[in-house]
Amino acid sequence: IEKCFLVIQNLKKLLQSNKMLTNVGDEGGFAPSINTNEEALEFIVRAIEKSNLKPESDIAICLDVAANELINEKGEYSIQSKSFASVDNVINYYKKLTSEYPIKSIEDPFAEDDWDSWKKITETIGKKVQIVGDDLFVTNTKRLEKGIKNKSANSILVKPNQIGTLTETLEVISMAKKANLNTIISHRSGDTEDTFI
Repeated sequence: IEKCFLVIQNLKKLLQSNKMLTNVGDEGGFAPSINTNEEALEFIVRAIEKSNLKPESDIAICLDVAANELINEKGEYSIQSKSFASVDNVINYYKKLTSEYPIKSIEDPFAEDDWDSWKKITETIGKKVQIVGDDLFVTNTKRLEKGIKNKSANSILVKPNQIGTLTETLEVISMAKKANLNTIISHRSGDTEDTFI
C-alpha cells in the first residue's frame, strides 16, 4: 500500500508539473489528456522511479484495457488510437508493450465474446503476462468452463456481485483454482462493507 501511495503521489506531481489535470474518477485514477498509451506508461514508469522504486522488481504495471468499448463491427480494435487494427496487429502491439514496459497483467485485452482472440493472446504472451478475464468470465461458471476448455486466459477477476450469490462465487473460485487459473478477488464501488471478499 505504501509503494502504491508513493507512486500515485509522485505521478500526481509529474502530471501537475506538465500542467495536466489531476482530477480523479470513482476508483481514484487520473484521466489527463494524453496522446498515446506509451506516453501514459512513461509517466507511470517515471513516477515509480521518482518513488525510489525499481520498475518490474519493486512494482509492476497492470492494464485494464476494457476492450468491449474498443471493437468495431468488423472485429477490429482501436487500442492505439481512433484508427482500428486487426487482432494480429493488436496482439503484436501488446507483445511490444510488454517487452518495453514492466507490464505483468492485462485485463480484458479483447471483447467479451471474442474467444479466438483471447486464446491467441494467451498463447502468445500468457507465459510472461497475466491475461485476466473480467468481462470475459463475469464470475460465471459456464463462461469460465468455456474459457478453460478454450485456454482463453490464465487469470480471472472475481466479483461476487457479478454472479449474485456467494455460493456461485465460491464455485467459480474452486473451478478456476482446479484449472490453475489465478484468481483475483475484486469489488465494485458501493459493495458491501463485509470482509468476505
